[in-house]
Amino acid sequence: RVDLEGLSGRDEGLSDLDLDIADGELVVLIGPSGCGKTTALRMVAGLEEVTSGNIYIGDREVSRVPSRERDVAMVFQSYALYPHLDVAANIGFGLKLRKVPKAEIERRVKEAAEVLGLSELLDRKPRNLSGGQRQRVAMGRAIVREPQVFLMDEPLSNLDAKLRVQMRAEIAKLQDRLGVTTIYVTHDQTEAMTLGDRVAVMKRGVLQQVDSPQVLYDRPTNLFVGGFIGSPAMNLLQGDLERVGDSSWVLTLGSHKLELAPELLDARPAIAAYDRRTVVVGIRPEDISDADLDPGPHHSVLELRAELVEAMGSDVLVHVSLDTPQVLTEDARELAADVGEDLAPGAGTDERTSPVVARLNPRTAAREGAPVRLSVDTTRLHVFDPETGAAVWDGEAAGS
Repeated sequence: RVDLEGLSGRDEGLSDLDLDIADGELVVLIGPSGCGKTTALRMVAGLEEVTSGNIYIGDREVSRVPSRERDVAMVFQSYALYPHLDVAANIGFGLKLRKVPKAEIERRVKEAAEVLGLSELLDRKPRNLSGGQRQRVAMGRAIVREPQVFLMDEPLSNLDAKLRVQMRAEIAKLQDRLGVTTIYVTHDQTEAMTLGDRVAVMKRGVLQQVDSPQVLYDRPTNLFVGGFIGSPAMNLLQGDLERVGDSSWVLTLGSHKLELAPELLDARPAIAAYDRRTVVVGIRPEDISDADLDPGPHHSVLELRAELVEAMGSDVLVHVSLDTPQVLTEDARELAADVGEDLAPGAGTDERTSPVVARLNPRTAAREGAPVRLSVDTTRLHVFDPETGAAVWDGEAAGS
């Protein structure tokens, strides 16, 4: 197991990180560029200085222990293979440096090659391998070390989309077979959500939330996590809540009104404190449907105009705009910056309207420039405090 206690570095890349990783668990660190995920990984590896805090691998405190003595193996973004050595020599190179007996090296290399499907390639040079095969060799070099911990830093980012899918599945099977505690850093959400037993979301060196992928998706602790997890991203809108009568609630989004489902109020009783107040509402694209195909029992209909229609095969992404002001909180700006957008005044965006993406059934009749009726599942709305960014649940932030 790996325990990180109050971990901070010399620069501002990481601040007071607490994270416990169970024996045999695969935890993914994810967040925007510069959030501290790679810094944390390099600290565990012993490649970056720890200014405060402790790192435990098993029962041993290793924050001041040299990298070579930490019993970890790292797989980098670049394969870092020796071009003049064949596959077998590349896999066994680290063992040779440690003066492991030749027969033991051959045994471990053979076993790793069998696990990774490299047995027929042991005499080839890296230049004669595909990108996926080179990555397998890099992983084989880590496996033969038989370490307590695997550290993986963007290991699939140099592969094309098809190979990434294949290698993702292979890494998952490999980790399950070997049962080695693994810390995996990536910027790819699909990798994070499909590989991780748990996913840790970071922002500016601070851990925001760590939980199973589904909990992160369904119960984000704050606006940043909600907006970061999911593709296409959660729609973030400024709205006003108001109680109508004894038990009904209405959410006003510009000139549109949504009646909140009783299930939402049961799940988020703290909404009662936001009567006649402005909130940030999150709506996932898949919680919006074509009202003519699927009106739903607890859906409210928005009548809008389709600005862009993207047919994806299994679904259709429809882009519309709502006449409600853009969410311009610090978290919203950070999320926009991560995808190359700028929410600053005068940046070319209309702050009086908010873009919305809906993921519709491919049978939709939506066409660009034509009216479209969108049905919003109000049992699935996410509500955030506009000042703190905390999710509104039962009086405390989700996951706290």
